[in-house]
Amino acid sequence: MADLLTFTTLLATAKPPQDPTEECHTRGSYSLHHVFLFSGQPSADAYVNPEGATSVVISMRSRRQHVENGTEAEFSETTGDNKKSSCGLLYTVDEVPVWYMTILFGFQQYLVMVVATVSVPFILTPLLCIDDDDPVRGRLVCTIIFVSGLITLLQTTFGVRLPIVQGGTFSFLVPTIAFINTAFPKCEDLPLANMTVTQQEEEWKVRMRAVQGAIVVTGIFQVVIGFTGLMGLLLAWITPLTIVPTIVLIGLALFEVAMRMASLHWGISSFTIVLMLLFSQFLKDVPLPCPAYTRSSGFHIVWVHVFKLFSLLLAILVSWCLCWLLTVTDSLPRDNRARTDSSNDLITLSPWISVPYPGQWGLPTVSLAAVLGMLAGMTASMVESIGDYYACARISGAPSPPTHAMNRGIGVEGLGGVLAGLWGTGNGTTSISINIGAIGITKVGSRRVMQAAAVFMMLFGTLGKFGAVFACIPSPVIGGMFCILFGMIVAVGFSPLQFIDLNSSRNLFILGFSIFIGLALPKWMEKHPGVVDTGVILLDQLLTVLLQTSMLIGGFLGCFLDNLVPGTLDERGLIKWRAQYSSTEKSDEGKADCYDLPFGMHAIRRATWLRYVPFSPTFRGFTKK
Repeated sequence: MADLLTFTTLLATAKPPQDPTEECHTRGSYSLHHVFLFSGQPSADAYVNPEGATSVVISMRSRRQHVENGTEAEFSETTGDNKKSSCGLLYTVDEVPVWYMTILFGFQQYLVMVVATVSVPFILTPLLCIDDDDPVRGRLVCTIIFVSGLITLLQTTFGVRLPIVQGGTFSFLVPTIAFINTAFPKCEDLPLANMTVTQQEEEWKVRMRAVQGAIVVTGIFQVVIGFTGLMGLLLAWITPLTIVPTIVLIGLALFEVAMRMASLHWGISSFTIVLMLLFSQFLKDVPLPCPAYTRSSGFHIVWVHVFKLFSLLLAILVSWCLCWLLTVTDSLPRDNRARTDSSNDLITLSPWISVPYPGQWGLPTVSLAAVLGMLAGMTASMVESIGDYYACARISGAPSPPTHAMNRGIGVEGLGGVLAGLWGTGNGTTSISINIGAIGITKVGSRRVMQAAAVFMMLFGTLGKFGAVFACIPSPVIGGMFCILFGMIVAVGFSPLQFIDLNSSRNLFILGFSIFIGLALPKWMEKHPGVVDTGVILLDQLLTVLLQTSMLIGGFLGCFLDNLVPGTLDERGLIKWRAQYSSTEKSDEGKADCYDLPFGMHAIRRATWLRYVPFSPTFRGFTKK
């Protein structure tokens, strides 16, 4: 994923800013060297002074007016003390574009979110024993989009209040796969062909309800951790050598899924990979001319960086068109999964309107083994989200998120997990990093834009035909996309290694051992089912699920050994690791009004006891200051 900005990517690309003007300049590759989406070709005058003192930037008031009118941007000099100007932003967090620009930018963010989210149901449906032409696949896509919109609206309004999108996460897929493979027979071993439609439906609903129950309980845990401020305590034990094996093993554990789908037609999968490489790496800075109309200028041309923003979507669409062409010319065998007519019944049988609702698959059931496995996914998701909050704040020109905002953000994500479990998305919820990258490209950091995107999600999430169309993407195309996405997860998982001393034999031992055992033990458990036999069925299932969850094993070993084996703070990378968070909090103190709640702040400030409530905007810690 070209724009993946996870927790580890933030650490890899950002250094602690030395002054407010440097904050946006040091955030990865997003600086004034890059043109914003509708600005045309970059100006030679748009540069960043390497000393970080003075820069020539776009006059933001004029720039917004000209963008809305479709005319050229004006430039003016500034000393760089305005964070918004130094970031080159069109709109900061609290600013609201005119209504038609809000709709346009919101729909753009919605398209980015859909591409990042619809891949989750493609992994879940085979595990749940759902046929490729079953309309339930479309309903599942609609459900996850609808719930993502609902949670995004809650997060941007009452949670962390940054322009950040919520959606599905791969972190929950690894424990989900381990649990389903352990607690239920494999789909290929079931006589599905001899079952009635009702029996087949009940078979996959039983699995879904078990996953739902685990996600609901895990979400409750996350709500408690967020709103009580326990996340700060957990972060004291979560170190770079904990993060690396956890994130890396998410990608490595899913390689079989990518291989299985890509191998259905390696030609189509390879074509998709080549297109993603071409669009995201070679053509990302090439703008395309697009027609536009304004009352002041009439019809004219604007230059849009389509490949940078929609590289993933374009690769899928082009590969999909190739599959359609090969299908209509009958160049593919009738039973080939790359054909576009293999799922025609899915679209035909799907209703036009299908509103997701809680309990649509039945009442969730709870399994201790599934809950403990999901807790590992929850931990990885929370750590990733904290990094996303910092990344989003820097890219959108907001101050570093204060503790109370992050507590609310984690708490609302936990609430989102509860809602996702009740609605039956089959997955938890977390911050979607690719949308943060889209902010860096469009230079639109407005919270209202993300709220508009959330409305689009909820609207399109009720259109059954729409979800069915996305569920019909040929499997080899998805397999090619997975090869890129999972590879990027592994790559960004390694980025925190920059903080630790890789010349230390201590660190090399912990790193290598954690990753190797995290790969070897689950694979051995998979090859030897029933090897755990304590005489207690519940305990057997619990241990089997935990020992087959690679990210749990690797993350636990990394955390345990790094906090047990003697080593200096500098050797473990903790000095640089913690410095990036504490460096901006003092400079941003008193400037974080954008994190206040949308109403009731006068009463909140008058209630002195709320200063000790972890999610209150007046929270300053548990000690009197």
